[in-house]
Amino acid sequence: MKALMYGWEFPPHILGGLGTASYGLIKGMSLQPDMDITFVMPKPRGDEDQSFLKIIGASNTPIVWRDVPYDYVSQRLSKFMDPQMYYTLRDHIYDDFSYRHVNDLGCIEFSGRYPDNLLEEINNYSIVAGVIARSVEYDVIHAHDWLTYPAGIYSKMLSGKPLVIHVHATDYDRSRGNVNPDVYGIEKNGMDHADHIITVSNLTRQTVIEKYHQDPAKVTTVHNAVEPLSKEILSISDKRGVKDKVVTFLGRITMQKGPEYFVEAAAKVLQRTDNVRFVMAGSGDMMNQMIRLAASRNISDRFHFTGFMKGKQVYEILKASDVYIMPSVSEPFGISPLEAMQCGVPSIISKQSGCAEILEYAVKVDYWDIEAIADAIYGLISYPKLHEFMKDEGLKEVNNIKWEYAGQKVRQIYDQVLFR
Repeated sequence: MKALMYGWEFPPHILGGLGTASYGLIKGMSLQPDMDITFVMPKPRGDEDQSFLKIIGASNTPIVWRDVPYDYVSQRLSKFMDPQMYYTLRDHIYDDFSYRHVNDLGCIEFSGRYPDNLLEEINNYSIVAGVIARSVEYDVIHAHDWLTYPAGIYSKMLSGKPLVIHVHATDYDRSRGNVNPDVYGIEKNGMDHADHIITVSNLTRQTVIEKYHQDPAKVTTVHNAVEPLSKEILSISDKRGVKDKVVTFLGRITMQKGPEYFVEAAAKVLQRTDNVRFVMAGSGDMMNQMIRLAASRNISDRFHFTGFMKGKQVYEILKASDVYIMPSVSEPFGISPLEAMQCGVPSIISKQSGCAEILEYAVKVDYWDIEAIADAIYGLISYPKLHEFMKDEGLKEVNNIKWEYAGQKVRQIYDQVLFR
């Protein structure tokens, strides 16, 4: 079974959870002996682990050469596609803006991030996908999240192969309902063209069915999982046990993640005890607002902002924490509590998160219930036996949530779309 996957990021260079989930799923699927995955991303850096997949960089794929006549390129392209598709691609390649982004090697340049001109990069990515889709062998196309749906659709149109899209989040999650019509249009178009839709939680599945008007029979939930800890991570020393307890929020500091509820709950806990410190690890457009909020609550001396953290840094902060909290307003899944539980850190998660569907040994609260969040934090830092119970049972639970099992479910979906 050969799968052509489109993604946007991949470890070790990640900007959010999408790269982590893509890595885990592909590695889990690679345990199937006949599974062969080609993963396309905008701009690989060269240090990605390719022991279990092949990575193709859109930024390394020539689409046009400056010294080749326009008419010659037109003739060559027109042989590969129907007229309407050909003219669309030709216009994309030769308009002034896109052409300025083609370097001397005939490749489109990508930032490898989420730039201000993100929609332009998504469009250019789909152009390159058209070249790649004609140059590799595959049985099924798998597009991860909305940024890659146009690439997936275009590849399906060129090849006739079935398209599976993977919904890691929707704009309803990211925007608290204030949906960007351009993003919504790309998401809905991807869903409409897909032969099957994978969602990371039942919460997201309902959003796809109700907000994007998709047939329930076409949408399957495959919950995310977590990678076993490496020897390097396991060797990080446990820094808990100092005088002050540490409660950590780790993630993007955006309205989706509910950072203000963490700050408000911290203020309430500090009214009851002063032997606790709060850490907000991450970056985002609400960071300055949270710094001001902590100051206005007079807790700045007990509140620490670390900035963006990745790789080993994440596990160093987790192994220094006594409690982990994810008060997300709308979280399609949320892998970070699972990573915290692997490190022996009891987790408090919002009921509005997908991981709440599979975790029994995490404290679940409504994101807006600051009193309940504060009570949960206080209980876990004040009662050693409760902390020990949640730590031990949580570790047992998370060790059985494996990407291998998620990969087997995805394989069943591949079989379904190929052999129905």
